[in-house]
Amino acid sequence: MAIDFINLYREQLIESAIVAVVMIGLRMVISYFVNRFSDRKNKVKQRANLVMKYVDFILILIASVFAFLIWSLNARDIGVYASSVFALIGIGFFAQWSVLSNMTSGVIIFFTLPYKIGDRIKIHDKDFPIIAIIEDIKGFHMNLRTDDGGLHTYPNSLIMQKGVTLVQDGVATRIVEPIDPTSDNDHFNKPV
Repeated sequence: MAIDFINLYREQLIESAIVAVVMIGLRMVISYFVNRFSDRKNKVKQRANLVMKYVDFILILIASVFAFLIWSLNARDIGVYASSVFALIGIGFFAQWSVLSNMTSGVIIFFTLPYKIGDRIKIHDKDFPIIAIIEDIKGFHMNLRTDDGGLHTYPNSLIMQKGVTLVQDGVATRIVEPIDPTSDNDHFNKPV
């Protein structure tokens, strides 16, 4: 029975194996470059793993399309499956656009922004300015620890929209730390 199946679908099995090998090879190459980038830019390994989860999802999606083509599913069948998947994606992600934007922002933060876990940052928010240390950068949000021990979760998409400054310990900022005109710290009040 198994031999009949192999003989009947030999071409499809070989093509499927080729697609699997190519996708695994592509994943290994992408993983190498993401890890190399992470090491070179002193990014945390955990962030590289999160980016690779997104890459895995895209590669599985591409492999699924090839599997549909190799196994000669009718365009009508693909249409039914695609419309079902897109309906779920539409309801699950685009109805909650912030989820998708936070995931995308998490990837952009990993590759382009100059701060990383352990850095002390100042977020220039008019209503809620904050100075904190980045404790963790997750797929949807950052965990920020303030000096008073408070843990704040800040959405990645807001980090991309707000001005963020890397600060050193002991740096005064006029936004978060009001300057006392009676203090001896006149060097903060002098124009630069």
